[in-house]
Amino acid sequence: MGPALILPAVTIGLVATGFWLGRRLRPPGQFSSAPQSSRLTVIIPARNEEHNLPRLLESLAEQSLRPCEIIVVDDGSTDRSAEVAREHGARVLVSAPLPEGWRGKTWACHQGAQAAQGDLLLFLDADTWFEPEGLARALAAYPGGAFSLAPFHAIQRPYEELSLFFNLVMTLGAACEALFGQMLLVDRESYRRVGGHARVKGRILENFWLAETFREAGIPVTSAVGRGILTFRMYPGGFRELVQGWSKGFASGASQTRGTTLAWIIAWLTGLTTAALACVLSAGQPFWLAIYACCAGQVAWLGRQVGAFRLVTALLYPLPLAFFFVLFALAAFRRGRTVSWKGRTIHAD
Repeated sequence: MGPALILPAVTIGLVATGFWLGRRLRPPGQFSSAPQSSRLTVIIPARNEEHNLPRLLESLAEQSLRPCEIIVVDDGSTDRSAEVAREHGARVLVSAPLPEGWRGKTWACHQGAQAAQGDLLLFLDADTWFEPEGLARALAAYPGGAFSLAPFHAIQRPYEELSLFFNLVMTLGAACEALFGQMLLVDRESYRRVGGHARVKGRILENFWLAETFREAGIPVTSAVGRGILTFRMYPGGFRELVQGWSKGFASGASQTRGTTLAWIIAWLTGLTTAALACVLSAGQPFWLAIYACCAGQVAWLGRQVGAFRLVTALLYPLPLAFFFVLFALAAFRRGRTVSWKGRTIHAD
């Protein structure tokens, strides 16, 4: 192989790791003995979620399988979150003052679990919602232990396309070996054995730490993509909210990803970056244009597994990739410092 072919060959090899990683984006399995929804308590931590709660609660009301109860834990909201939850038939639990050392979400989840009557606990973020028959499909896929689905990312405004690589890296890093923060289904006994959210009370990305806690206790941890089952829309409040949301703990999440998985992800992102730079520096040489086109096609395929990202976003993938690198660097720099989120000042993991 001549020197001129070494860089293209290495780039192609690095980009190909994306297809290997993409095998992780698989739908959940099906089990013959699904748990009954009558045993299920849904717990929704909510802080200023009056605009999100109706969609989630209405989607639950439209399911053919119904939980035995829905608990919305009002985490110090200054809007109509509690009233909206009651109007939609949910039981509202007003959170006690936030104790020292706790995060708002972990404290709300802990209180909801303490008040729950079911022996299956389903924790859901307020910005998620079930697709038709989604709850039945989620319960049919439940293998026992701790189970999580990556919600399908709904896109409505152009700035939300910038979440492409954050969403991909988060999903690829957690799939098959961790838990997703937006949804957790676990039996009460397993939750009790590990100490529940009290064990991760001070963590922003409690899902990563909970997964390790369950695994250490010998409790199986399973995750899959939730396309067609569970959907969410991240950071609908605008670009600033998107920046704050991804900044508050993403670098910590990367540090919790297994080393081999993180190495594969870094290799893949390096390949995508090299292809884009070489295409520009070679003034659009046909060979590099072909490699770039393959990269864009791969990004489009992967993006459609996790969200409604548009084709044009994949064709212009260097833009969301550059945004990812810049924001990730800022998040890593700010680890341990304070950030603002939903009216609270918190320390970034």
